[in-house]
Amino acid sequence: MAVQNWQKSSFSGDTANCIYVAAATDGAIKIRESEAPEVIIATTPDKLRAFLCGVKAGEFDHLTT
Repeated sequence: MAVQNWQKSSFSGDTANCIYVAAATDGAIKIRESEAPEVIIATTPDKLRAFLCGVKAGEFDHLTT
């Protein structure tokens, strides 16, 4: 399950406090944090898509205040 290029949001800027995502060669989506890069969780593209739709709709805005 090799991971291809980890990517972070451009909204993270140059800070070290980032969440990274990458596509694995097996089709899974991998997610890790910059503070603990050895901890990697896996999800599916469908689950990530549903989550991102919720983020875009503002469903999680209360978690950032």
